[in-house]
Amino acid sequence: MKSWLTVFVALGLVFGLWASAEVSAQDDVTKHPSCPYCGMDRAKFAHSRVLVEYNDGSAFGACSLHCAAIDLAVHMDKSPKTVLVGDYNTKQLIDAEKATWVIGGKKMGVMTQKAKWAFASKAEAEKFVQEEGGQIATFDEALKAAYEDMYQDSKMIREKRKEKHIQAPQGG
Repeated sequence: MKSWLTVFVALGLVFGLWASAEVSAQDDVTKHPSCPYCGMDRAKFAHSRVLVEYNDGSAFGACSLHCAAIDLAVHMDKSPKTVLVGDYNTKQLIDAEKATWVIGGKKMGVMTQKAKWAFASKAEAEKFVQEEGGQIATFDEALKAAYEDMYQDSKMIREKRKEKHIQAPQGG
């Protein structure tokens, strides 16, 4: 009887830790409300947000794969333990490496002209491609595309921000 009690307690602890990890992963927007690189609201961009958990215990929350790629490049000495991304449809965090990605299409991406969207389901990704265009990809292909697009995307962002500052009314 005592051994059964030990098994139930152990299982309860395991499931409790698993559930708590799931809650903390989905609570990433509270812990990382805005992207440190661009300042964008991660709750507003929950469908494209990225959470990188490094082996040293630190974590980084980005609005998009574009900004996550910046952090991964800046912190080359840190190894990512987990990379989670918002599912385009459900906005729930999913494993970026297991996700089915869509690169390109008619919809402009977050912080990029060529979108990079993640889907938990390959069927959902294929449906998106039928409706919006783009091509199915892996996480490595999407990350490579983010690095390849970095110059044009950064230039576009600078130009938009410059325009915004010029159009802003001058206080006085």
